[in-house]
Amino acid sequence: MKHPEERQQLADVARRFAAEKLATGTGGNFSVAVGDELVITPSAVPYADLTPELMCVISRADGATIEGRFRPSSEWELHLRALEATGASAVVHTHSVAATAVASMAGVTEVPPFHYYMQILGGPVRVTEYARYGSPLLAERAGAALAGRTACLLGNHGAVLCDATLDGAFEKALELEWLCDMYLRIRAAGEPRVLSTADLQEVQEGLATYVNPVPHS
Repeated sequence: MKHPEERQQLADVARRFAAEKLATGTGGNFSVAVGDELVITPSAVPYADLTPELMCVISRADGATIEGRFRPSSEWELHLRALEATGASAVVHTHSVAATAVASMAGVTEVPPFHYYMQILGGPVRVTEYARYGSPLLAERAGAALAGRTACLLGNHGAVLCDATLDGAFEKALELEWLCDMYLRIRAAGEPRVLSTADLQEVQEGLATYVNPVPHS
């Protein structure tokens, strides 16, 4: 069995994915790149049933299945385009409530930078036009929306997050869901107060040196 470590990572995230309500049923999917291959969740398998052995391995060149008892996620092309657009190694695609609600709002083409957390995602989060799930058009629009970003919202669909690690992409999914929930609350009360370019640049400079302290023994 190829890539056992990455398969286990996906299985671990599956448990957290369901617990954090980032999707319902079998919606959403996630993946980790390993060289020229991609380890990705299978299509239409409940999260509670996902084990390392059930994960799929596909070629990053053309999406051809290399290993897998089931078909890979129908969004495999979306994952490949997201990796290509961002240079990341992991992708998480959610159907979380707040993110999907914002992605379904008429006239909203991006979530503006009303909070400095937006800079963790690369800046204002773009919202794509609608395209059918699993379609090349959806993958193309997601790739364009992710240029210079690590997150985007898929019109009337959900969200895509990218990072160097699967845990990192998962944490970004939680951050984006929080931001979208705040955005919905602000829009219900009025208009958001947007941070300036200078404000965001200051945040970016701070993030460059923001690290966890090393615990002392």
